[in-house]
Amino acid sequence: MAKPMPRRHQNAPRALIRTRIKKDDTVMVITGRDKGKTGRVLEVDREKGRLLVEGVMMVKRHTRPNPQRQIKGGIAERESSIHISNVMIVTSEGKPTRVAMKVEGAGPGARKTRVASARRGGETLDKK
Repeated sequence: MAKPMPRRHQNAPRALIRTRIKKDDTVMVITGRDKGKTGRVLEVDREKGRLLVEGVMMVKRHTRPNPQRQIKGGIAERESSIHISNVMIVTSEGKPTRVAMKVEGAGPGARKTRVASARRGGETLDKK
């Protein structure tokens, strides 16, 4: 079992995880209980390195009714987060790919765009 984190480090700011997956990308789950499923990214948590993917890692949540907030009780299904390393971005053909960065232009006006790996044809993944 891992050692407990010392108190002096608990509130220290975490380094943000660099990722090439963004909100509204289509991703495919490559490992875990939902392997093979595809879905749209709803949320990216760079601090924890996790994603919320539509229709993937569904869990049941038991909620108590609260009439003041107009909340009905019962069992609701919702998405749970999944680690970034367990998904791959999907090309327009529907095949999972690694993401590379391509610099267009030179000098201060250069733009970085995300492209599929060379093995998948190097198509642009950004929607603009």
